[in-house]
Amino acid sequence: MVRILALETSTEYCSVALWQDGNVVNRCELVGQRHSELLMGILDNLLHEVGIKLSELDGIAFGAGPGSFTGVRIACGVTQGLALGANLPVVGVCTLQALAQAAGHDKVIATIDARMGEIYHAVYEKRAGSWVTICEPNLCLPQQAPQVQGTGWFGTGSGFAKYGAELDSCYAGQIADSDTQAVPQAIAVAEFAAPFFAAGRGMDAAQAMPFYLRNKVALKTSER
Repeated sequence: MVRILALETSTEYCSVALWQDGNVVNRCELVGQRHSELLMGILDNLLHEVGIKLSELDGIAFGAGPGSFTGVRIACGVTQGLALGANLPVVGVCTLQALAQAAGHDKVIATIDARMGEIYHAVYEKRAGSWVTICEPNLCLPQQAPQVQGTGWFGTGSGFAKYGAELDSCYAGQIADSDTQAVPQAIAVAEFAAPFFAAGRGMDAAQAMPFYLRNKVALKTSER
């Protein structure tokens, strides 16, 4: 049995999941900016509930970003600490890929509100059961989102909640439906990472890194 612990803290939600050969126990709470206070408690409670110790895991997956600068650092840092202590491999999963994984559709435009009038954006298509990246994760203005070919796309994520009109205009006639309330969650991170662990492709915890698309995380007073 393959057992994977997954963490996702890139948005205002704090999410932890335990994946055991496709069976998943998931916890997700709206915590605002309190991830550092609450994550370990949620994690400990989940492991205690299922009766699993860290040493019995096969690896730890984490939402690597893009997303909240502090949030993705917390997920990465906690993953590194736990994995180094238990000598476990890790896998970082792009939060936009996690949105696509959870969407339930094969053609997905994934977005996250990046603040400052911009979105994190990527496009994925599932072919023969595997995800193909059509448009790499990027930071852009919603009205300048990269174009896609064809119709039947599914839009997901907070970018569509915040900039629905701009994105609908950008992809006029190409989006069949959307989920504006979707957020990256640990269950999707675990599902996406599982094949990597099964194939022995987990990395050393010391190599785990957050995935940032923006170096500047705040506007100066003069820029507001």
